[in-house]
Amino acid sequence: MNETLTIASALATGVWLGAFFFGGLWWTIRKSVASKHPALWFFCSLLLRMSITLAGFYFITRGHWERILLCLLGFIIARFIVMRLTRSLGENKIRPAQETSHAH
Repeated sequence: MNETLTIASALATGVWLGAFFFGGLWWTIRKSVASKHPALWFFCSLLLRMSITLAGFYFITRGHWERILLCLLGFIIARFIVMRLTRSLGENKIRPAQETSHAH
């Protein structure tokens, strides 16, 4: 029972870390577009997201390769979830450009 809980927590932590990482990336992109210093936004965001993500992987896995794989699997699952959620949010605001007619 204890091993099942450890496996489930590794997967859940991976999903949480992935949601934080990719959700933070999406938020950073949205904020940096309107910023006067987008490079600073990207650099600080990358530093924060990578630090928290790597620390999370380190503490949850404790050197066990099974936990690393499950945490990574959760991280990848979160990537697809965040991509789907942000795509549906972006479709309401961004519309493809209308094709212009060309002079003959």
